[in-house]
Formats: sequence, structure tokens, C-alpha cells
Amino acid sequence: MMSNPAMTYHTSVLLHESIEALAIKPGGIYVDATYGGGGHAREMLRLMTGGKLVAFDQDEEAISNRIDDPRLVMVNSNFRFLRNFLKLHHITAVDGILADLGISSHQIDEPERGFSTRFDGMLDMRMDRKKKQTAKDVINHYSEENLCDLFYQYGEIRNARKLASRIVASRKEKFIETTTALKEIANTCAERGKEFKYQAQLFQALRIEVNQEMDALKEFLKQATHALKPGGRFVVISYHSLEDKLVKNYFRAGNLEGAIEKDFYGNVMSSLKVITRKAIVPGAGEIVENNRSRSAKMRVAEKI
Repeated sequence: MMSNPAMTYHTSVLLHESIEALAIKPGGIYVDATYGGGGHAREMLRLMTGGKLVAFDQDEEAISNRIDDPRLVMVNSNFRFLRNFLKLHHITAVDGILADLGISSHQIDEPERGFSTRFDGMLDMRMDRKKKQTAKDVINHYSEENLCDLFYQYGEIRNARKLASRIVASRKEKFIETTTALKEIANTCAERGKEFKYQAQLFQALRIEVNQEMDALKEFLKQATHALKPGGRFVVISYHSLEDKLVKNYFRAGNLEGAIEKDFYGNVMSSLKVITRKAIVPGAGEIVENNRSRSAKMRVAEKI
């Protein structure tokens, strides 16, 4: 039996749209690459009469929130190890893969995890707390040049160099250990009235770096394509322009750079067929109900 839906600690983004895009086969084998609160997984299982659902999540707290269903196989690991764990469970190919790349509401709302700009807490930001490097390590030990690069690339912060310089100057006086201390520095660089947005961009950049999210996504995209059966659906919900660009490129061209390669007859050499020419985004109603969905973009492809 499945647990009570009220037990979920995260509001799933584009729930109806993503499940519909998977075109669930009742007896199929599916992957939920980012289990989180189990919202997507619960709906997938509801439409399955048999089969198997393999769910990945590197956060131990998400694993403790698992749905009680014999068809569910929980994997406490990053989705970048998809191929290894499918092989471990004797699965050669799957009918569909879903990945919601957003951080769960539960993680954001726990002050001690350090993900949120709304609370005072230690600069942690690890999704997998077995990993050693934290946001505090990045802030206090990365060079000014490296900080500048990650703020600009992952946070899209225009005055990244100024922010990196302020951080380096501050840490010479005292280690920067808390979210509040970091926000105070960030506010000296932010445009008046836009401090919250600036803080959010900074925290996003740090989270991506701490969890190596871009590298993990690149590895996952390649492995997921190989794991799909012909006709299998691949659904990805992203929240950052760099993530969306990678997904768009890979779905369209079969490579991370987006370079179109054609065969002798002019056919695009890719093992995926794009189903959504334009990204699907949440409607106004969903954004009102769940403001964290506002930056979501969903793309769908099918294995040829």
C-alpha cells in the first residue's frame, strides 16, 4: 500500500504535465531520478498496475519518506550513477525516465541545511550530507577568481567580481560561517530593493557548486539516453538557464554542445526525438499556488 499523499513534504512541479508526457505503460519499468517528497513517484505508481519504479535521491531524509509499495526500488545515490544501479538491479532498459532538477521544499525550509536565504543557519548546502565539501568551504577557501567565475556562471551575477572581492576581504578578518553573515556581505553589492533576488542568485550558485550539479546532469543525460527502450520517454524539469540549455542541446542534437550532426542522407544523428519543440512552463494558477515553480521549464524527448 502507498503512504498517505499528505505525508509528502514537497509540492511537485508540473505534476500533471510531466506524468502525461511519460505516457505510462501499466506494466512498464520507470525511473524517478529525483525522488524528493515522492509526489511524481506516487502519481507514476498510481497509473502502473505492475512493473517497477526505480527512484534515486542522494538525500537520506528523502529516502526516509519513501512510499510503501513493493514496486518501488529506492536508491540512496545521485542520479549520475544511474547506469550502475540499473545494472545492480538487473535492469537492462526502461520505458521512461523523469528528472525534476529542483531542490525540494523540505530542504529549503530546514534552516540547518543552509539552502534558504530566509533563515539563519550554517553554510552547508549539501544534498548528500556524506560529502565533505560544504558552502562554507567554498566561500572561505576558493580563490577570488574562482568565486567570481562561479558567481557569474551559476548565479548570473553581473558584478560577480565585486562580490568575490568583498567576500575575500571579509574572510581575512573572520571566517564566514553562516547564511546571515554571507547575506550581509551580499547586500553591500546588491542593487537597492533587489537584495533578496541577489541573495537567491548567490545561494543558487553555491548550491550548484557544492553538489556538482552541472557535472552530474551531463553524466546523467548520456546514461539516461542509453538506458531507455526505443519509444521510451525522457522528461526533464529544469530551473536554471544552464540546465535548460544542456537539456535542450542534448534532446535536439544528441550531444551537450548542441552541434547538429547529419548522416549522408541529411538525417540528424541523434538517438532522441524531441516531443516538445518549446519548453512547457507552469500556468499562472500553479505559480500562484507554488511560487517556487515560476522558473521551471519542462522538456520531453523520445528514444528513437
